[in-house]
Amino acid sequence: MKKEKKLKILAAGDIHGDVGLAKKLAERAEKEKVDLVILCGDITYADQSTKNLIGPFVKKHEKILLVPGNHETVATADFLADVYGIKNIHGYSVKYKDTGIFGCGGANIGLAQIDEKELYGLLKKGFDKIKYLKKKIMVTHVHPSGTKMEKFTRFFPGSTGVKRAVEKLKPDILLCSHVHEAEGIEEKIGKTKVINVGRKGKIIEI
Repeated sequence: MKKEKKLKILAAGDIHGDVGLAKKLAERAEKEKVDLVILCGDITYADQSTKNLIGPFVKKHEKILLVPGNHETVATADFLADVYGIKNIHGYSVKYKDTGIFGCGGANIGLAQIDEKELYGLLKKGFDKIKYLKKKIMVTHVHPSGTKMEKFTRFFPGSTGVKRAVEKLKPDILLCSHVHEAEGIEEKIGKTKVINVGRKGKIIEI
């Protein structure tokens, strides 16, 4: 039987307008020959310049998905998606090979503030379109409540909406960022692996 080729992803978040970091991540994506780049929000710094934050990835012909963080509005994420011909999966989903990827950006603080009920509703909406697929990845900016990640910060409470979505929708993996101090931390909620991908980025194979 032919061995299934895994989907290889570079996921990162919290670029915060750092053009040098965007270039480094794009170079890493090319070197690692990833199938997909996923940006987990806070691409800009307080919705300021969006210049050269997505361009480096596009130049390397990478496929890109993103969600907004708490430092940019959904409109900015949509603008970036339109300009660069990439996909903002805030409330939406995509199918890639046998994997469904769905997401919701924003957070319970910041420019793109979103309440917990809406956050869960947007995740459920995206999930419903890909629930028949074998593998599922959920993408958010904010981390779930009641996790180790939450203990790394006094300022950013985790999201009860994200936690509920993990428990009810049971994705294989949840990719998030938001808490810089928790970068790289991996933990489990039920069978879901929760990964804070951070600024350095993380390679995931599924």
